[in-house]
Amino acid sequence: MSKKILITENIVGPGIDGLKEKYDVTQDKDLWQKSDELLNIAGDYDAIIVRNQTKVTEDLLKAASRCVVVGRAGVGIDNIDVKAASDQGIVVAFTPEENSISVAEQVLGMMLCLAKKFPGANASVKSGSWDRMAFLGVELFGKTLGVIGLGKIGARAALRARAFGMRIIGYDPYLTKNNFTVTETGAELCDLDTLLRESDFITIHLPLTDETRQMINEETLAKMKPTAYIINTSRGPIVKEEALYEALSKGTIAGAALDVREEEPPKESPLNTLDNILLTPHVAAFTQEAQDKVVESLADDVDRVLSGGPALRVANFPSPRK
Repeated sequence: MSKKILITENIVGPGIDGLKEKYDVTQDKDLWQKSDELLNIAGDYDAIIVRNQTKVTEDLLKAASRCVVVGRAGVGIDNIDVKAASDQGIVVAFTPEENSISVAEQVLGMMLCLAKKFPGANASVKSGSWDRMAFLGVELFGKTLGVIGLGKIGARAALRARAFGMRIIGYDPYLTKNNFTVTETGAELCDLDTLLRESDFITIHLPLTDETRQMINEETLAKMKPTAYIINTSRGPIVKEEALYEALSKGTIAGAALDVREEEPPKESPLNTLDNILLTPHVAAFTQEAQDKVVESLADDVDRVLSGGPALRVANFPSPRK
């Protein structure tokens, strides 16, 4: 009997097509919104493939009695109970590097939009105006970029920022000054307070954990320069949006760019009323190239596990299955 794969979100590409040729694949791009239905059918499948919207809880994993692998199309795994998966002997495969370039490019694009005021200038000209001084920007050259989290994405963003002549400082308590990403980016490691105080631009590249949730709040925002900008392309709840709104509306900081939100999709937010914030709908990794690489890599690992082999990109160390 062919092994069965369940895909709960809109995940497409040659990698998925390959799985469909080899396995019995069921795909419902809206199943992530039907938690009761998902719970009821999970036990019929040997693998479950998700993005970031499906909540892979302990209850779901227990219901998925046949499941040997959960595949996460992306790098963040905060929507998956990894410990519960490990306890049940389920491999959690993910794609930690495949979209890194696209996200790093998004950071630079957002930084340029904030510095050069492209979105506002574009809207102004299209409305018939030609007010040049209203869009007086700043150069990136000579500015300090603070990178919170010098991992695969943060390091790539830092390397690209160096091409603009920026000074790079980084906060990452898990790295030493001799770590590869530190030496190759030329970043100066510092504590978080120093980074907040000295940076002209700050970019966040952290997983969502109890430690990082609402790390950017009233206290941390107050330590930034009034001319500074902050960018978040990692996980929305790392930034306390109420505090960010207050900082932006009062001029505590100059501007911000968010690709991720505390709640996705977000409800009506006062952030929408501000001119000094750039908002995009969690699209930093949504390039054709990144998505092809993500899907291909994930499909490869799901196939490896279903075929009795080891996954190459795993987020856990599952216990031996009984």
